[in-house]
Amino acid sequence: MKIRQLVGLAAIILLCITSVMPAAVSADTGKNLENESIYDLLVDRFNNGDRSNDVDVNTQDRHAFNGGDFIGIQARLQHILDMNFTVVSIGPIFKTETYDGNQVLTYDELEPHFGTQEEFHKLVKEIHDKKLKVIADFPMGQVSADHVWTKENKSKFIYSANGTVDWDTKDPAVREALIDAVTNFVSTYDLDGIRLTKIEGIEKAFLNEMIAAIHTAQEGAYVITNEESDADFDLTPSVEKMDVLHQSFTKTDADSSHIDYFLENSDKHIIQLDDLTGPRLTYDMVEARMFPPTRWKVAATALFTLPGIPLMTYGTEIAVNGKEAPDSHPLFNFKTDMEFKELIGNLNLLRNKSDTIRNGEFKMLYNKDGFMIYTRSSEEETWMIAVNNTSKTVHVDIPAEEIGVNKKLRGVLNQDLIRESDDGLFRVVLDRELAEVYIADEDKGFNTPYLIASLLVYIIFLTFLFLVIKKGRERRRDKK
Repeated sequence: MKIRQLVGLAAIILLCITSVMPAAVSADTGKNLENESIYDLLVDRFNNGDRSNDVDVNTQDRHAFNGGDFIGIQARLQHILDMNFTVVSIGPIFKTETYDGNQVLTYDELEPHFGTQEEFHKLVKEIHDKKLKVIADFPMGQVSADHVWTKENKSKFIYSANGTVDWDTKDPAVREALIDAVTNFVSTYDLDGIRLTKIEGIEKAFLNEMIAAIHTAQEGAYVITNEESDADFDLTPSVEKMDVLHQSFTKTDADSSHIDYFLENSDKHIIQLDDLTGPRLTYDMVEARMFPPTRWKVAATALFTLPGIPLMTYGTEIAVNGKEAPDSHPLFNFKTDMEFKELIGNLNLLRNKSDTIRNGEFKMLYNKDGFMIYTRSSEEETWMIAVNNTSKTVHVDIPAEEIGVNKKLRGVLNQDLIRESDDGLFRVVLDRELAEVYIADEDKGFNTPYLIASLLVYIIFLTFLFLVIKKGRERRRDKK
């Protein structure tokens, strides 16, 4: 048999092996807001792809523009794709006085530091070509005192104590102007959604009017906010859930009983470990004298497997620090170690592929002193997530009836394997500061086809080596 034929046969056998092994996840083809995961960034602080728009840029001054732009995002889009997020949130991008885009000067122009309209159109198209969605912020208040509307006297406004301007949204002309601005924005750039920010004090009735107008202007567009609200938003954050995650994962041996809040409140919310308006979770970890990379790995496992829509701020994958802006908004350093990035990608991939992880029933099996075990289950499959957020190895017995009949638990992150014991228990043993995600597979005992195929592969490989060595000897003999 020729060497090429041997290699081909080995490849076929390996393919057969994958076919007899149980599938880890069930794919989901439909997408809606409850199935998304969001990567939240600031254009100026992500990546500088075009030096020609670096007017008055100073990377040594975090209060100044640092050079990030639309071309830079497009150049690093693969970074976001590698982590398997489905939505890119790019923050506010209107012409602005400040790097973070919040002190808007006009709703009719894009910030020149970020790029041109043509460049933004190209970015949106590239994002869509990669099967991702893009949302942008629309600040409803605290805009620049030099906003064009204040100069042109087109609307009523109120000066805030910090020198910014809030619109008088009780005035019909103001309401009409804001709705026109946001609907033109979302339709002109074919955005998949809008995040309305700075909404404190704005009437619920007007927010609902604006939400409805956005939905009409762009079919299928998401309208979300970064503030708690009882208006008709498609998605809102939960301060309580964010606080629970903070309390549970800032340090080891924390009281994790608050995680039970996810049982009591099943409504869909954005869940996040930190945001771009306050201190980074890494800052709190460092203050507690913890090691952030390990802390983040445990916390992220919970973030992507608990009920809710996960949002992760840019730089989390490299454990960005900072107590408040602008220190919490550094220019992303792509040369930093990216070990955590791979875990984010793996967790997000599991979530994307399994409707059960995203929307399945949530049940807490064990929760004490930082060690928690919970399931996400449906008629199709059962997942068990074990999170050891303690400073010691922990052992917990889970009754087999919680998992299912004739099942084994196969870890997909660390390749752990747990079989049911003779007394009907799954004995979960997890080292300190470690988490594992298990899929409940049917336990068929020894997989005979797999073992036979494995032996065949080894035999073929050894035969291949023998033929190579034999042919080499023949060549040397012929030369002599």
